[in-house]
Amino acid sequence: MRIVGGEFRGRVLKSPTGSATRPTSDRTREAVFNILHHAKWRRGDIIEGARALDVFAGTGALGLEALSRGAAHAVFVERDFSAARICQENIDALGVKDRALILKFDGLSPVARPLYLEPRTLVFLDPPYGKGMASKALLGLAEKDWLAPGAICAVEMAKKQPEEPPQGFIQHDERSYGIAAVKFLEWTG
Repeated sequence: MRIVGGEFRGRVLKSPTGSATRPTSDRTREAVFNILHHAKWRRGDIIEGARALDVFAGTGALGLEALSRGAAHAVFVERDFSAARICQENIDALGVKDRALILKFDGLSPVARPLYLEPRTLVFLDPPYGKGMASKALLGLAEKDWLAPGAICAVEMAKKQPEEPPQGFIQHDERSYGIAAVKFLEWTG
């Protein structure tokens, strides 16, 4: 698994062994960032200067890709200790400790946004497939003040078990990649 674009393009990321973590493929990640970069439904650059949030972060590949492509800061949310350790190793290897923070909590039960962190403008959500977690996580993040008004959320889910956008979110686009679907939502709160 590698960073596919930006400052750290080609840099290898560590991945945990086993099936507990399912990293977003390089191909899907590249497609997601191309869509964000060329979004006709949004004025201005979504990525440059973004305050990113990578929930169910695993290796941190999505948030690290955002940092590589110009995001100002990224928060990684991961409850699994071994995945959080790998994510931290990837942050350290890329030398972005000053622009990244890992928080250990469950994406389904978010903690209130710490006041020292600004609300997030770009959110990546990649929960386990087929468990209906995306909507619950998005609503929890909104309730706990993690999302800036107009935040763009790229939500990965199983193509065969799609979830509808929860109240307060509008869908701009949806793409399929193998067994995955990615929905591009905007928080209207």
